[in-house]
Amino acid sequence: MWRLGFVFHKMAFGLLSVFVPLYVVGSSGRGLGGSLVDLGIMVSAALLLSIPASFFWGYICDRTRRYKPFILLSFLSSALLFAVFTFASDIALFMALYVVMYVFYVAYEAPKNVLIAEHYSREDWEKSYSFHQQVTEVGWLLGLFLGLMASTYGLTTQYTLFLCSGLSLAAFFLILFRVADPLLVFERRLVGIEKKISTAYRGTVAASQLLDGRRSNESFRGDSFFGFGLAIVFFSLASTLFFTPMPIFFAQGLGFSVEMVFTVYILNSMGAMAGYFVVRRVTREMDSKKYLRRVVLLRSFLVFSTVAIVQSAFYAMFLMPVILVFLNLAYAVYYVLVLSLSMELMPAGRSGILDVSVGLGTASGSFLGPLIAQTMGFLTQFLIAGTVFLLAYVTLRVFT
Repeated sequence: MWRLGFVFHKMAFGLLSVFVPLYVVGSSGRGLGGSLVDLGIMVSAALLLSIPASFFWGYICDRTRRYKPFILLSFLSSALLFAVFTFASDIALFMALYVVMYVFYVAYEAPKNVLIAEHYSREDWEKSYSFHQQVTEVGWLLGLFLGLMASTYGLTTQYTLFLCSGLSLAAFFLILFRVADPLLVFERRLVGIEKKISTAYRGTVAASQLLDGRRSNESFRGDSFFGFGLAIVFFSLASTLFFTPMPIFFAQGLGFSVEMVFTVYILNSMGAMAGYFVVRRVTREMDSKKYLRRVVLLRSFLVFSTVAIVQSAFYAMFLMPVILVFLNLAYAVYYVLVLSLSMELMPAGRSGILDVSVGLGTASGSFLGPLIAQTMGFLTQFLIAGTVFLLAYVTLRVFT
């Protein structure tokens, strides 16, 4: 029941995920009349400023061992800024407000991740994260449905933004009354202690085997904290490089209506829900690191396949939505595994580093994606995104 607040929060941002790109690039009367480069500058600036903000929110919540207040701050600031957006008819003002909103938006990420980690044992982290994401993905899906209804019935921009504001305000009150900070914060430290004990035990076994004249098969190569973070940066870069201009690709490149674009993203959200369901079912049996590398490689293959598909506009209209569904399914598995591994590898007090790594990649990709699409075309954009996904896979193979 405590997750219901996050569902309403996701509804607001699910609606915005398609609404904002189309509104910024839309022609006068239906949008702000901006370009793909304007969209890239706005999103990348927001993400760049969110990098120090993410580190700060993650550090301060671990320092104070208070998590709920930062979630409340994020949700309330979103509600207020959505209302202020209704007065922003100038593209520069809209972009500035979007950047400010995102700095406060990321305040909830690290506290949310820690709350789940501290409420469950390490064995249940993948299952818990996947369940949380599956539930909140319902909110994202409902938000896309609301966007579809708003465009179908001609809801004005102002009413759409007020709707998002109301959803964020509902999320604020649900968190206020339904979520509590953990009484004790120790699970992540306990996992760190267990890893050290396990390493010491394996070292003792190996030494004993060597003294007995036997060969030891124990491997003591530790996971690289830097390498893991670098792989996250590459993956986030590739993801946003590919996805940021995607609503524009469907609207302008394939001639989809606004209603059809929302429908495509509804299907994508269903793909993500299927991915979270898969993780929950196999979480006990899976090797997290091995599956993480596989889903990154799968994403690279899927993005490269779009290069062949877009050569035919007729097939692209049917196959591109299918590819996006599988991309979101793979992302759902990736996201749960990364959350669990990051809570294990990143020490307490540095929970914001995950968001910093994601922010570095997404900020760069959000600018480069629209820029490459506008200057060199969508085909080149897809090729570069697939290559960066492949680079993320190689990094994981080398360092983890």
